[in-house]
Amino acid sequence: MNRYPHNQQQIALPSVTDMGKLVVKGVTNFAKKNKVISTGYVFGILFLLLVGSGTKLTYDQSKQYNKIMNSIDLNAEYQASIQYANAVSAYRATKGWFSCDSLCQRNKRKMEHAGRVLEDIRQEGYARMSDAKSVAGLFSEVGVGEVKDSFWQYFTAGKSFAKRQSMWDILFMGIRKMSRDESTLEYIVKVIIQVLINFSMGLVMTLIMFVFGLWGIIRSYQPNLLVALTFFIGSICAAFAFVSTYLFAIFGAAAGGIYGIAKVVETNARIEQGQNQQRQYVHHHPHYR
Repeated sequence: MNRYPHNQQQIALPSVTDMGKLVVKGVTNFAKKNKVISTGYVFGILFLLLVGSGTKLTYDQSKQYNKIMNSIDLNAEYQASIQYANAVSAYRATKGWFSCDSLCQRNKRKMEHAGRVLEDIRQEGYARMSDAKSVAGLFSEVGVGEVKDSFWQYFTAGKSFAKRQSMWDILFMGIRKMSRDESTLEYIVKVIIQVLINFSMGLVMTLIMFVFGLWGIIRSYQPNLLVALTFFIGSICAAFAFVSTYLFAIFGAAAGGIYGIAKVVETNARIEQGQNQQRQYVHHHPHYR
C-alpha cells in the first residue's frame, strides 16, 4: 500500500501550444460543417477588400452630383417644419381632454395641411437626392460611405447597449455575491460570461437592424437589380464578417484571461500539493527532521 500521495491524479490544463492547436482544429471543423457560413464570411472579407472606400467620382459626376444636391431647397423645408410645429402647438393648446370645439377643429385642419405641405417638400427633396445618388452610383465613395456610416451608427448603438447592460449586471451580481457564499474567482467568471452574452446580443441586434435599413439605402441610388443584389449580399456578408470577427476576438480574449487564471490556480495547487507531500514524508521519516 502506498502510504504517500505521490501518485495522486491531478487535472492538468493543456499547454498554450496545445490550446492553439485545439482552437485551429475547432475552427477548421466548424468551417467544414458549415460551408454556407464559411463562404459568406470569406466573401464578406473579400468584398471589404475589393470595394474599400468606393470608387472616386469623376469630374463630370462630381459636378452633376453637386448641382442636383444644391437644387434641394433646404430653406423651404425649414420654414415648412416651423409652420407645422406652430400648427401642432396651436392645435394642442385648443384641444380638450375628450372634446374638440370649432376652434380646435380649425387648428386641426391647419395642422394637417401644414403636415402635408412639409411631407410634399421632403418627398421632393428625397427624390432630388435620389437622382443625385444615381449619378454617383452605388459602388462610388458616396454610396459606400453612406452604407459604412449606417453600419457604424448601428454598431456604436449595439456596443453602447452592451456596455450599459453589463454595468447593471455587474452591479446586481455584486449585490448578490455579498449575500451568497461565492468566491471572487467564481464572481469574475460569471461577470465575464454575462459581458460576453451582452456583447453578443448587442452586436447581433446591430447586424439585424443594419440589414433592415440597408435595402432602403440601396433603393435610393436607383441601381439595376443585379447591382442592387450584389451590393446587398456583399454588404450583409461584410457586416457579418466584421461582427463575427469582433465577437471572436472578444471571446478569445476572455478565454485567454480565464485560461491564464486557471493556469495560476493549477500552479498554486501543484506547489501546495508538493509541500503537503514533503511534510507527510518528513512526518513518516523522523530521522530527516
